[in-house]
Amino acid sequence: MDVLLVLGPGLVADRELLIKLAEDTAGELAAGLKVVDAVTVAELGAHDGPAVVVPADPVLMATEPANTVFYDLTVAAEPASPRHLHGRGVWGLVWAIRHAVHRHRHPARRIAYGSHPEQWAEERTPTGAADAPSVAPVGILIHGGFWRSIWAADLMDALAIDLADRGWTSWNLEYRRPDRHGWAATTADIAQGVAKARERHPGAPIVVFGHSAGGQLALRLAADDPGLTLAVSLAGVLDLYEGQRRFLGEGAITTALGGAPADVPDVYAASDPMTRLPLASPALLVQGSGDGFDLVDINRRFAAASGVTLLELPGDHFDVITPSSPIWQATMDAVISRT
Repeated sequence: MDVLLVLGPGLVADRELLIKLAEDTAGELAAGLKVVDAVTVAELGAHDGPAVVVPADPVLMATEPANTVFYDLTVAAEPASPRHLHGRGVWGLVWAIRHAVHRHRHPARRIAYGSHPEQWAEERTPTGAADAPSVAPVGILIHGGFWRSIWAADLMDALAIDLADRGWTSWNLEYRRPDRHGWAATTADIAQGVAKARERHPGAPIVVFGHSAGGQLALRLAADDPGLTLAVSLAGVLDLYEGQRRFLGEGAITTALGGAPADVPDVYAASDPMTRLPLASPALLVQGSGDGFDLVDINRRFAAASGVTLLELPGDHFDVITPSSPIWQATMDAVISRT
């Protein structure tokens, strides 16, 4: 299988750098790579593998080719398609290729839980693992990215596939990010998306996995919702007051919540997992010891304050969402023992 990479007109980047990055990424995914300068709608349709178009071509996007992910290195005013990634710079090409390959090899059903274009989840059903549980748990995945709109649910594609391979139903949740829609929309979307999963799978155990900023959203949900089987924070930002004081993510917390604690005290009080103890649902903390020192510190302090189990093992910020990593394997061992 070849990934078709279209490096089209208007691209402001070193082509050789992009091609080398694309070759390495395709190789990691056991795929080949074909690079072209232009492509027609018919040629995209005839390609029997995944495709990535850089920069995003509005004419091609309007035809909604099922096998194609569109990527802009710069921030888009408004993504024109759920398969339009943007604003992550050169490194974002890695994520675009991964997303295209994962979608091609492991198709998902996209389910709306609201009327806004960003209110959806991608559902993958169990793939028939021999040791699958008799009642498939629902693993709800909440991506991170410091609550910014340039990061999206594609970050959790690999975990969604891994859960389905383990006999779970995976529910990869997209939500409106607060930098464009406000904090209230973000928190409402998490609750509404989880409610939709429950509606579709009544009686199934519900396990929420949140990565980084998504870890905060997962544990805030665990404070609000006593009906979760387990909430798992993967390198979560779990102390918003102190994180804001430390300027984590170059001011991401202030931007996301709409101000400093003195400006919006009620928002911090409701949203900060550290101030919502004890949680209403069981939780598990997972933290790579090779991650940033502030996240290691925050997770250790949260574990001490809450009594929640902390699984701290070697790994970096993305190892906790990499299915082949030892820390993810240990995470699932711990989750399965509690499910």
